This record gives sequence, C-alpha cells and structure tokens, in this order.
Amino acid sequence: MKVLLTGGAGYIGSHTCLELLVAGHEVVVIDNFSNSNPIVFDRIESICGRRPTVYQDDVCNSDGVSEVLLAHQIQAVIHFAGLKALGESAEQPLRYYNNNVQGSLSLLSAMKTAKVRILAFSSSATVYGSPNIIPINEDAPTSATNPYGRSKIMVEEILRDLTVADDSLHIALLRYFNPVGAHESGLIGEDPTGIPNNLMPLISQVASGRREVLQIYGDDYPTVDGTGIRDYIHVMDLARGHVAALDWLQERKGVHAFNLGTGQGKSVLEVIQSYETTTGQAVPYQIVGRRLGDVAACYADSSLAERELGWKAQLSVDEMCRDEWNWQNNNPNGYRK
Repeated sequence: MKVLLTGGAGYIGSHTCLELLVAGHEVVVIDNFSNSNPIVFDRIESICGRRPTVYQDDVCNSDGVSEVLLAHQIQAVIHFAGLKALGESAEQPLRYYNNNVQGSLSLLSAMKTAKVRILAFSSSATVYGSPNIIPINEDAPTSATNPYGRSKIMVEEILRDLTVADDSLHIALLRYFNPVGAHESGLIGEDPTGIPNNLMPLISQVASGRREVLQIYGDDYPTVDGTGIRDYIHVMDLARGHVAALDWLQERKGVHAFNLGTGQGKSVLEVIQSYETTTGQAVPYQIVGRRLGDVAACYADSSLAERELGWKAQLSVDEMCRDEWNWQNNNPNGYRK
C-alpha cells in the first residue's frame, strides 16, 4: 500500500514509518521539522535498508499536500502531525487549535481532492478526560481538561460528521495511552526539545546525569503506593498497531475508535524501580505537590483492538526501560550532534 505519514519524522511517526517499510509498504512523509530532525530517516534506512520519500512542508498547506497525494497515488494516510504538550496548550490555545484542528481540516480537504478514503488518526487517551471507570473502553464518554485534549475531540467529531456525509470513507481513531521506549537498535527514539512532557524521557535524563532529580507530582493518590498510575505502551507495539489498523481498514467503512494500550497500569514508583533494576542506573527523585488536572489512575481496555485488529501489546515495562536507556545512552543529545 502507498501510505502518507504526516508528521512522520516525529517520535511515533518515525517508528511507524520503520514498521510500514519493514512490512513492505511504500511510505511518503510530510513534516515541517518544527519538532523533529530529518536525520531520523538515515537511521531508519540503516535499520531496514529502505527509506521513505520525504517532503518538508506543513500539513496546513492543503494544496501542497494534495500535490503529494496525487503525485504518489497515495491510498491511505496516517495523520500524526500536531502539537501535543498539555500545559503549553493551555498557554497557547490558538496555536493548538490552528495546528491540530485547522491542520486536520486542510489534510481532509486535500484527501477529498485526491480521492484518498483511508485514514488513521493519531488521537489520544486524553479524550477521556477524568475517567470514572477503569479500565477505559472506547464507549466511555469523552471530555477534556485542556485545549490539546479538546483539539483531539474536535477532530474526532469532524471525522464522524464526514462519515455521515460520505459513506465511502474508512477511518480509525487510534487513542494512544502513554508511548515510551525506543527501537531496540538504539538508533531511533524520542528526542524532546526543552523539558520533556512525559515521564520516561525525564527518568532517562536523570539516569544519565542531564538532570539532578526527578520530580514526582504527588504521593497521596488512592493507588498502590500513592503515585499516579498510567498505561505505558512500548512505541514499537504502538507502531505495529498502526500497521494492523491500516490492514483492517481496507475492508471496513465508517469511523472506528480503538484504544492502543497494554490494559495494565503502572505507578510512577513502579516504573522507576523497573528502570533502575533493568538498567542499573540510579534515578533519584523527590515528591512535590500534585499537578492540577492529574488523575489517580488511567489505563486502557484494549480488548477491542485485540478482537478486531488482531493486535495486542507484547513488550513489557522492563523492555520499555531497557530500550529507552539504550537510546538515551547512545544518543545523549538526541539526534543533535
């Protein structure tokens, strides 16, 4: 299949690009490299012997995207491109709505022009807001506590409206939980700019000495050890979930939501213990106050993806920590020299 990845140089996009190439698909990438590095494609080629066709452009440029779709006779799109920092979204809501919502509208307009009908949308477990029942299944009500989450919900609703108006569309809403880890080679991984927004890169930076101490936000939650529980999924399992979704979508019309998680929650302290045990690196930490909006526990019911897509997360938290440290240790400055 000829597949376009928007934001294909990013963390999840690059690992999915690799998996698609390994599976024999023809991959084209559009990325503006605002939060990524094109060197990742050299790394991908060194791993699998193939590389995608790459365009430096913005998904908001509908005409440019249309030209790429038509020139390569693209059959399916995976839409990763978007901003994703929760706190930043509260500070810069217009930027987030413009990039995440308007960018999606521009892409959808280009897909309509090029008659591309298969789309996998990079959504998020953030759309579940503060869940009342866990594990969370796809029928849980959606809500959001920040502009980032609302932007994902808005795009999901737009896609649902589109399938009502056009019954020829094949759309999957892939709701990620907490992607972590890196490719086992240590050649590609997460390369956040500034202060990371996620737990695992912060742990790695403390373990490597880039940061002195890890701050844990709250130890008085009603959990096994008082720290927050989340569903951490290895980025390579997540990448394989995208390949499975594209295969499944070819024969299914309409819009379909899928949770991509492990179905098990791990506390912050449990992840730290696993990291220290697996890597032999100490992770000093200090407890600070809770962050506004954080919930005690959030993890997935991913049984629908297993039943329909034939996909299930396979890699353990220990393997996530091992691969994360391998990436960090071999690339102390990320993709930057």
